Amino acid sequence: MSDLGESPEYSFSGNELDYEEEVTWIEWFCSLKRSEFFIEVDDDYIMDDFNLTGLSEHVIYYDDALDMILDRIDDDFSEDEIGTVEASAQLLYGLIHARYILTSKGMHLIFEKYQTQKYGTCPNVACNNFPLLPIGLSDSPNVNSCKVYCPQCSEVYNPKSSRLSVIDGAFFGTSFAPLFTIQYGLGATRNKELEYYIPKIYGFAVFKNKRDIVLDSDHDMNSEDQITTKMNKHND
Repeated sequence: MSDLGESPEYSFSGNELDYEEEVTWIEWFCSLKRSEFFIEVDDDYIMDDFNLTGLSEHVIYYDDALDMILDRIDDDFSEDEIGTVEASAQLLYGLIHARYILTSKGMHLIFEKYQTQKYGTCPNVACNNFPLLPIGLSDSPNVNSCKVYCPQCSEVYNPKSSRLSVIDGAFFGTSFAPLFTIQYGLGATRNKELEYYIPKIYGFAVFKNKRDIVLDSDHDMNSEDQITTKMNKHND
């Protein structure tokens, strides 16, 4: 099981760089077995500087990495340099990917994978194998590995796929899964009778449902906030 605090590593081998000239870098990268969870980002989207705002601060050799992604890379690199640029290109592509999947076209391409249960199904027995969505716990790279989110029970899990679990969570980001759930009406499909397991001894519950505890806590906090607000208004 992947640790929530574990930082994913970027790894590549020399033979991965031996892609055919007629195949674009994006096509090559997305064809790798470990990249099966990604979609192909349009060149036009990448060439729009506005879409890449702020990404340069996360990527060394940013310009060279961008040129590699867009197949504009020069051959004047040593073997060590090309390896570094390649790693930077993969990092940059992942961060661009996280933004592209928030667009209508990007979201539709993910939906095609979602329909095939590419990201797995929910382990919660009450969800009856509901398809999962990839999600990041941070939008910054090298913080957390990718997790999976269930639109049915709204829980986040560690993915069963070892290839998905080593992908940086920032390559899918924190906003995609909730937005996707709203866009495709998955929240409306939630089973209103979904019951969470409560441990019982001789038929008597021994622990309160954790969700009820959280809801009660939120309600108490909201009540306190409302009281404080009213008191402040009264004092004014």
